Amino acid sequence: MTAKTSSVLKMRATILKINRSNPNLSKIRLAAETIRKGGLVVFPTETVYGIGADAMNASACRKIFKAKKRPSDNPLIVHVSDMEMAEKVAIIPRRYRKAIESIWPSPLTLILKARAGLPRVVTAGLKTVAVRMPSDEIALELIRQSRTPIAAPSANISKKPSSTSGKHAIGYFLKSVDIILDAGNSKFGIESTVLDLGHFTLLRPGAFTMEEISAAFMKKPKLPKEALGLKEAKKALSPGMKYRHYSPDTKLMLYEGDPSRLKSILSPWKGRFAFMGSGETAFLLGKMPVKSIILGSRKEPRTIARNLFSGLIYLDSLKAEFCITESFTEKGYGLAIMNRLRKASSHKHFHTAEELEKCLR
Repeated sequence: MTAKTSSVLKMRATILKINRSNPNLSKIRLAAETIRKGGLVVFPTETVYGIGADAMNASACRKIFKAKKRPSDNPLIVHVSDMEMAEKVAIIPRRYRKAIESIWPSPLTLILKARAGLPRVVTAGLKTVAVRMPSDEIALELIRQSRTPIAAPSANISKKPSSTSGKHAIGYFLKSVDIILDAGNSKFGIESTVLDLGHFTLLRPGAFTMEEISAAFMKKPKLPKEALGLKEAKKALSPGMKYRHYSPDTKLMLYEGDPSRLKSILSPWKGRFAFMGSGETAFLLGKMPVKSIILGSRKEPRTIARNLFSGLIYLDSLKAEFCITESFTEKGYGLAIMNRLRKASSHKHFHTAEELEKCLR
C-alpha cells in the first residue's frame, strides 16, 4: 500500500451498523470514547441524524462547523441525557420544570439561559442555549457513555436536506467525521421543534407539535412568521431560523392552490418536471411528471413529514428540469412540513400558470 493510498483511507469514517432494538454497547462506547477525545460522531436520533462533538470542547465543536460548512453565527443544539446534565449547561426556569420533566425525553428543543463556561462557539455568542433530551435510546446511551453533553446539529451539509438514514449521513460525511453510527431510518424524519421558553415563542416547528406544546404547558406559544417559513430571521436564535435550508439542487416550486387545478396549470410543461407530494395529487397528475415522488397520503401528515427529507435528497437523482411540490394544512405535522417546503423552495411559490412562469425565469 502506498503512502498516498494510506492517507486517503485514514480520511474515511468508521461506519458502525447498530440495531435500534438491541444496540451493541461496545460500538456506542467506541463512539463515546471518540467524543471524549475531541472527535466527531454522526449518530441517530428519533428526529434526524446528528453530527456531534463534546459540547464543552470548543475546538471539537468548531470541527462541526467545518464539516457542515455551517455559518459560525448559527448556534448548535446541546443534547443531554438527564435533567442534571441539562442544569450544567442551562438554567431551567422553576415554573416550567415539572412540564419539562413530563415532556423530556422527546423531540422538543428548548431555548434557555446558558450557564457560564459553555463555549461561545456552541451558543454563537448568545446568552441562551438550545437544549434537548432525545428519546432515541442509542442517542441517550451515547451521551451517557460520553459523560458530557453533546452539541449536535442535523447531519447534513449546510443548506442541504437533513439525513434521515445512515445512508444519507454516509453520503454527506464519509470523509469528514471519525465515526458514523448507522441505525437505519429515523422515527420522525424531521427535526425537533424549537421553543423559546423566555418569550414562549415557537422558533421552529418540528416533530413535537404545536398542539402538544399547548397541552403540556397549558398555554399556546406565539407563532412568528419565521416559524411559518414565511421569512428568514435577521438573527439566528436557534438552528433553522436565519439561513436557506433543506434545498435540493433541483429548482423546487411550491404550489399553494387547489390540487384539482394543478394539472391544467402544468400541462404546457408535460415531461419536463418532477412532482413531489401526496399520492392523491400524484394520481391527479397522472403521467405528466418525469417522475412522482410519493411522500404519503394527505390523510397521514406524519408520514409526509417522515419521508420529506429523503424525498428531497432523492429528487436530485432524477435530473428533472424542475420540481413541483404542494402545500398542506398547517395543523399538527403540517406546520413543520410547510416550514420546510417554503425554505426548500427558497420561497418560490405559485397559484397560477403566470406565477409559475415567473418562478421559472
